Amino acid sequence: MRVAIAGAGAVGRSIAGELLENGHEVLLVDKAPTAISVERVPMAEWLLADACEITSLDEAALQRCNVVIAATGDDKVNLVVSLLAKTEYGVPRVVARVNNPKNEWLFNEAWGVDVAVSTPRLMSALVEEAVSVGDLVRLLRFSHGDANLVELTLPPESALAGTRVGEVAWPEDTSLVTIIRGQRVLTPSTEETLEAGDELLFVAAQAREEQLEDLLSVRRGDSDD
Repeated sequence: MRVAIAGAGAVGRSIAGELLENGHEVLLVDKAPTAISVERVPMAEWLLADACEITSLDEAALQRCNVVIAATGDDKVNLVVSLLAKTEYGVPRVVARVNNPKNEWLFNEAWGVDVAVSTPRLMSALVEEAVSVGDLVRLLRFSHGDANLVELTLPPESALAGTRVGEVAWPEDTSLVTIIRGQRVLTPSTEETLEAGDELLFVAAQAREEQLEDLLSVRRGDSDD
């Protein structure tokens, strides 16, 4: 997979390193000469250019990329890069970094963004995830379909503890993706039994989140009231 990353700062270089370790081709693009540190990510391609300029993106051969990541520290730049990548070059997957949470509402399909990653929101979500049991935590927002990646740790008093996945009447527009149990990552087959303390990851429509939280957190006996 070929990936272009706009922004060769600490965030962009870190992403590039991870992708290269996983066997992908990576191009880092930045207009600041001081950001071009080839020795820090020697396996990546580097381009000194303004990612908001069509001529620069032509030089980067963006049409050959499977993914573009707009990872600069400027939300305006990330939006422009995302829009150009999607509309001018037809890049299948565009991921954009949100620096200011107040701008998060802009990072959607209209601006060419498939996945928006808000660092402040993600850090907050991870803190919540670490201390919350029985509360739904939103980890990531997907632009298409108004869906989110959400997590809930199943509380001991939940009526679903001891229930098989296939027996649960999940809300519409929700999908159980993974069960994390201790050090294990489980594929949620219909025969898998839910246990108290399981971390459950879902892709769910935002409109269904409250219904999903109610279902998972319901206490034994409450459903009989």
